[in-house]
Amino acid sequence: MREQIIKRVEEEKIIAIVRGVDKKDILNFAKAVYEGGIRLLEVTYNAADPSTDEETASKIKLLADEFEGKMLIGAGTVLNEKQVELTKNAGGKYIISPDTNEKVIKKTLELGLVSMPGAFTPTEAQAAHTYGADFVKIFPSNTLGLPYLKAIMAPLSHIRFLAVGGVDENNIGEFVKSGVAGFGIGSGIVNKQHIKEGNWAEVTALAKKYTDALK
Repeated sequence: MREQIIKRVEEEKIIAIVRGVDKKDILNFAKAVYEGGIRLLEVTYNAADPSTDEETASKIKLLADEFEGKMLIGAGTVLNEKQVELTKNAGGKYIISPDTNEKVIKKTLELGLVSMPGAFTPTEAQAAHTYGADFVKIFPSNTLGLPYLKAIMAPLSHIRFLAVGGVDENNIGEFVKSGVAGFGIGSGIVNKQHIKEGNWAEVTALAKKYTDALK
């Protein structure tokens, strides 16, 4: 199962980062981006308020149940082992973090999920790989841009890299050509104004810009 998920991420490439979307809107949002070709959704935990962890897990479960066989749902901003367990129990398939945390990575693998920790330096990226990470997310990738990412990837070609930050429909092709395995896209697809207004056609159009750019 893990290998199938890894392969699917490499094929689909784009992970829509769902942060701060109300539960009442999340199904409509997911349907809209699905229509736009998105097949991977990351629902983020709120690091500022751990009391919302159960609510986040319930959103993951709602999506995982509704889109079983259609989309792969995972969790983002995962900072501890409890959140990994909540995600597993909710039907999430992958764990994304902003940092490299050995305990989180090992718990992810123990539970049969796919591990995608965050790193910024070659040392952090290699450490994440050594701990067993399936992908390493360079975050924030917009700080130093594609040249920095290329410089890291050259000696670490054994690692599957994801880029988060600074990737849009105009430059995503260059990242792909450089060997980046996938991308986390937030506000470029998850437009809060469109969601607030229930303008799902516009959400679909935003998603389609990205998926079309990969063709």
